[in-house]
Amino acid sequence: MTTHRAASPSLIDVARAAGVSTATAGRALGGYGQVRAGTRERVLAAAAELGYRTNGLARSMITGSTQTIGVVVTDVANPFFATALRGVTDVVQPAGFEVLLANTGSAVEAERRAITVMSEKRVDGVIVAAAQPSQGAHLKHAIDLGVPIVLLDRQVAGVADADSVTIDNEQAAADAVAHLLELGHRRIGVVTEAGDRLAGLRGAGNRRKGLFPSAVRLRGYLRAIGAAGLEIDEGLIGSARYDRDSAYDATIRLLARDDPPTAILCTDNVLASGAFRAAQDRGLRMPDQLSLVGFDDEPWTTLVRPELTIVEQPTYDLGTRAGRRLLDRITGARDGRTVHVQLQAKLLVRGSTGAPAAR
Repeated sequence: MTTHRAASPSLIDVARAAGVSTATAGRALGGYGQVRAGTRERVLAAAAELGYRTNGLARSMITGSTQTIGVVVTDVANPFFATALRGVTDVVQPAGFEVLLANTGSAVEAERRAITVMSEKRVDGVIVAAAQPSQGAHLKHAIDLGVPIVLLDRQVAGVADADSVTIDNEQAAADAVAHLLELGHRRIGVVTEAGDRLAGLRGAGNRRKGLFPSAVRLRGYLRAIGAAGLEIDEGLIGSARYDRDSAYDATIRLLARDDPPTAILCTDNVLASGAFRAAQDRGLRMPDQLSLVGFDDEPWTTLVRPELTIVEQPTYDLGTRAGRRLLDRITGARDGRTVHVQLQAKLLVRGSTGAPAAR
C-alpha cells in the first residue's frame, strides 16, 4: 500500500491561522522589517502549532543574508586553531550566525575549493587562516565578488582589502630571546620551520607580507640577536618541518655541535615538544645545561619537569576579535577602512630557563 506524507504547512497556512497577510507572517518569522510585538507573537504561536519550518533559502533571498559565516583553517586538530575557533563561535552565535568549518591541511587547492563552496552557499563572510600566505589571488577574487574576508593569524600577500587579526609574532620572539640574553646566554639556537627563508629575512625586503608566523618569529630572533651586538651564526638555526620527529632531529644536530647552544627557542608548540624530548634523550639537565623556550601554553608544558617557559599567545582573543571584525563588515557597523589588529603575546617564565652553567 502506498502512503503519502502529509504536506508541510506553508507560510500561507501560518498567515491564515494568525489572521495576517503572508508578507506580515514572513517578516515576523524571518526577523526582518517592521512587525508589532503582539502580531509577531501571534504568528510565532500559529507556526508552532502547525509545525511550520522556516525556509532558510527563501528567507535569504528576501533578506540577502544566510546568517552563516565560514571559517577556513589549516589544521583543526591543532589546539591553537581549536581555541581560536571557540572564540569566533562565542562571538558570532549570540549574534544569530552559525559557522561552516573547512580544514585545508595546508593545501592551497583545498582552500580555493572551500572558498568557492562557501561563496556559492552565500555565506555572509569568511575568516581565513591561509594555507600559503604568499598566495592570495583566490581570496582577492572572493572579496571582489562581495564576500567579506578577515584574515586570521597571518596576513596574505596581494589581499590589501582584507581585514586581519594577528599576533605580534616578531616582538614575541624578540622578547623570548631578550629573556635568554638577560640570563647571560650568548649562544642561542632556534628550531624553526622557516630556516630556508633566512636569506630573505635578513635582506632589505624582510618586512613584506605573505609570511608564515614561524618566519616572522625567526625575524624577531634575528632582530634580537643583532640588537645585542652578536653575530648571526647560521649554524645555530635548526631547520625542521612542522613535525615533532623533525624538530627532535634538528635539536639533536644543534646539541651535537662542537660548540652547542646553551639555550634554544622553538617557534611553535609542536617543535618545542620534539626539542624537549631531544634534550631529555641527550641527558641534559634543564636549565643547568640547556635552557628551552617554546610557543603556546599547551597542557603538556606544565606536566613535564621542568615546566616549560613559553610565549603565551592570546589565542581565544584572536578568535573573538576576528569574529567581531567580520560582524562589523557584514553589518556595515563601521566605515569601509581596512583594519589590521595586532595582539600582544606574553612570556611566561618557568623552570626550563636559567643562567648558563660556567664552562
